[in-house]
This record gives sequence, structure tokens and C-alpha cells, in this order.
Amino acid sequence: MQSPYPPLALIFGPFDPCGSSNLPADTVTCASQGCHALGTVTALLVRDTAVTESIHPVGPETIDDQARCVLEDMTVQAIKVGALYTPESASVVAQIAADYNHVPLLLHLTGLPDESLVQDTDTEDLQLAMFELLLPQTDIVVVHHLLLEQWQSQGVFAGSDADTPAQALLNYGANWVLTTGMPLRPGQGSYLLQGRQNETASFPWQAPPARLADPDGPLTCLITTELARGQSVPDAVNTAVTLSGPMTARHFQPGMGLRLVNRSLP
Repeated sequence: MQSPYPPLALIFGPFDPCGSSNLPADTVTCASQGCHALGTVTALLVRDTAVTESIHPVGPETIDDQARCVLEDMTVQAIKVGALYTPESASVVAQIAADYNHVPLLLHLTGLPDESLVQDTDTEDLQLAMFELLLPQTDIVVVHHLLLEQWQSQGVFAGSDADTPAQALLNYGANWVLTTGMPLRPGQGSYLLQGRQNETASFPWQAPPARLADPDGPLTCLITTELARGQSVPDAVNTAVTLSGPMTARHFQPGMGLRLVNRSLP
């Protein structure tokens, strides 16, 4: 029997005042798919569509209080973790994930923050905390191939015996890695899904026709909503890839910077 209530997804991420990414953008994406989003704010951004002026991380105790308050009150079916800005934030999210390890968790890896925008943070310690503490709690990691290439060129995976950066993330403990924008040939690319048991699946990918804010954000949120409906990771990715194409094709330019995905249409 179908539940009379929408599935619940808990979103960890910064508050983006222009609505281009993270909270509240993911809330709109969830609503468009009939899923109810719960939020845990990890930082406050001061930004517009063109530039981020500053980042103000929320303390780990407040992150913990926000998340556990809703987790102890409601039955959450999936968790999405977006940008984190301090090692302490990564540590507390990892502990929450460990305490609720029956709930599928998606981690969206993005570039590390510019240290000039965040006071008193160490990006190397943040990256280490995410890899060593959070990845072992993660069901699926979503990351763009250019970011993996950048980290590989910087020697981030030098201590790993993995053949590829995605395999290194699996070795840290993630169950699945979805690499976006993998080049196949000029003008064509793919989403590449890899699992810890050597499973692989590939889905067509095309570069957006315009420069979009958070181009992979809708996909990560759609995967989360499908996980909340009880789909397996491969099935959730397959459905989300199908849905995200039409969504990211709808965009508008409300300001002087990047175009925003119109997430509000079902």
C-alpha cells in the first residue's frame, strides 16, 4: 500500500541566498518530485549569482543539534550531504551518519573552499576528514571528473594503490562512485557509475548548453529522492539521470552571473 506521506530527505548543506545551489535549491527539487526536504544548515553564504563574497560555517554542535532534532522526530528515508567547510563539520556529520547507518547517504563532493573566504579552516584537514571519516559512511559519492583529475594532479591520491581516483574513493569505503562529465569523444560524455564489487554502468551525458550554477546539483538531489523511495543505488541513478536532463535544460538568468536551473517545474 502506498504511504499517504511523502518520502523525507534530510539535506546537509550551506544556505545559498540566491537559491542557485544547496539549500534552498534542493528543497525546491525535492518538492518537484513529491519528496519533503528537511534541512541542516552547514554554513551561511554571502553571495549572488556571480561571486561568493564570504562563507560563515555553522558550528559542529549546532549542526549536530539541527540534524538530531529532526532525525529523532521523523523517519528519514535518505540523506544528502553537500558542501562542508571545517574538519569538525565533516566529523560530526560522519558520526550522525554512523548512528543512522540504515539510512542511505549521498555525498556530493565539490571543490574545497577558498581559504580566503572561510576563517580559521584548513582545507587539507577538511579533505582528510571527509575521506577518512565520511566516505566510509557513504552509499554513493557524486563527483565531477575534472575535480578528480585536479586532485590527482595535486597528489591527493598519491598514497593510494588504486588505478583511478574513483577507485581510490571506493577504497576509502564508499559503496558507489558516480563520476559526472566523463569524456568519451569530442562533444560526448557519460556518467560512470562504479561499485565496490567491480560493478560498472554508464549513462549518456551532455555538457550544459550554458554556464549553469551547480549543474550537478539537481542530479544529486534527484538521486536522493529516488533513494528515499526505496530504490537501489543503480536504479536511483538511472531514474535520476533520466529526470535531470529535462530539468537542467530549463534555466534562466535572474542576475548578472551564472544561469540558474529552473527546478520548480515537475
